[in-house]
Amino acid sequence: MKRIGFDNNKYLEMQSAHIKERIAQFGGKLYLEFGGKLFDDFHASRVLPGFQPDSKIRMLAQLKDEAEVVIAINANDIVHNKVRGDYSITYDVDVLRLIDAFRGYGLYVGSVVLTQFVDNEVVTKYQKKLESLGLRVFRHYRIEGYPSNISKIVSDEGYGKNEYIETSRSLIVVTAPGPGSGKMATCLSQLYHENKRGIKAGYAKFETFPIWNLPLKHPVNIAYEAATADLNDVNMIDPFHLEAYGKTTVNYNRDVEIFPVLNAMFERIYGASPYKSPTDMGVNMAGNCIIDDAATCEASKEEIIRRYYQTLAAKKKSNATDDSIMKIELLMEQAGISTKDRKVVSSALVKAEATGAPAVAIELNDGRIITGKTSNLLGASSAALLNALKAIAGVPDDKELLPPVLIEPIQDLKVNHLGNHNPRLHTDEVLIALSICAASDDVAESCMQALGELRDCEVHSSVMLSGVDEGVFRKLGVHLTCEPVYETKKLYHK
Repeated sequence: MKRIGFDNNKYLEMQSAHIKERIAQFGGKLYLEFGGKLFDDFHASRVLPGFQPDSKIRMLAQLKDEAEVVIAINANDIVHNKVRGDYSITYDVDVLRLIDAFRGYGLYVGSVVLTQFVDNEVVTKYQKKLESLGLRVFRHYRIEGYPSNISKIVSDEGYGKNEYIETSRSLIVVTAPGPGSGKMATCLSQLYHENKRGIKAGYAKFETFPIWNLPLKHPVNIAYEAATADLNDVNMIDPFHLEAYGKTTVNYNRDVEIFPVLNAMFERIYGASPYKSPTDMGVNMAGNCIIDDAATCEASKEEIIRRYYQTLAAKKKSNATDDSIMKIELLMEQAGISTKDRKVVSSALVKAEATGAPAVAIELNDGRIITGKTSNLLGASSAALLNALKAIAGVPDDKELLPPVLIEPIQDLKVNHLGNHNPRLHTDEVLIALSICAASDDVAESCMQALGELRDCEVHSSVMLSGVDEGVFRKLGVHLTCEPVYETKKLYHK
């Protein structure tokens, strides 16, 4: 079993307590810019084994009586139908998903702010849609010279032109569907308006990575750089914190670069800045909850290699650049790792070479490696999945779970009635067939019960998989990588 390296219960307790302290520091009202993923931070759960993907939203739920959520969306993203890659939905639709998700945890969503508002039919129609759903919507405008023209920004001609978002709680969580949505500008605009109204309020930032109190080249922080290779984020020592306190902390380039501007804005708004460094602005306590550093290092190194393969595959689909690949290669050198350290890679490639067809390898959580080959009945992913379930359930390898008499009618349906060219069963079809067998077959039922044991297993394919198989593996919670090659030489790939 993989070692736990992170105390999730300690994190929930410590993080909520620290945010309460920051609220008190500013007299009872805090605007908290919330970066990263709130509901499903699987990156954090992979590099900090023991961290639960929903930890941050559960932490906020502990503060639900004090918290109010404001969701920011850039008007230009509405106009251009910007898509959130992990869900394949547009940002405007994701706002609705986020609102439902927050409400599901008992959190109050106070309003939506349209940042960099443009008088566009699509944007105004979206605002009317939100208002028809009972949501309060506010407009914030583009400011010429942002962020360098401080005197204009912090004035009635800058932030002063933005609509004041009326809030009623002590903790205002400002979040968004993705980067570039204007979370920070929303917070600072609100500080300007609150100050004009004689209301004392503060600002803080919540970002899980990089972890400020881990070394710069700690694998957890390197893994963050690998995850954001396409954004050109670079971890660096916070020079402002080092100068002010003589202590080394880690931040990333964008926060360090923008800090002098933010500091000047704070001075304009407050009369004096409450912070001496970008690290001071953060409230992240994750670094204090690591209980097994070696486990987090090992998990993070695995993540770096996975990110490398994902970027190679993205490059094959023209969704990544050579620069991103070279950056991760450099990060792998810094971490002292290579693709050879991912055990399932060599197992999948050896199987593929031996059979002359695509193959898949799965490393179970107990360390055993199970392979699957391509056959006339099953794709390699399906074969590996069934073999892994048999291994977990203690079913003999030669035991036939799905007899040909069951598979062949499904193949006939696919090819002769549904227009598919590939008769082999995908992973979703195999699991449906297995679940039907489980109704009358105890062995099949034991394999179905073993599905939960696949979570956090490592998987590698000798070819890039179909969207269907990728989706099933994602839902099962396995960590998938693929060689950056297609199974066929067709120009169109689903």
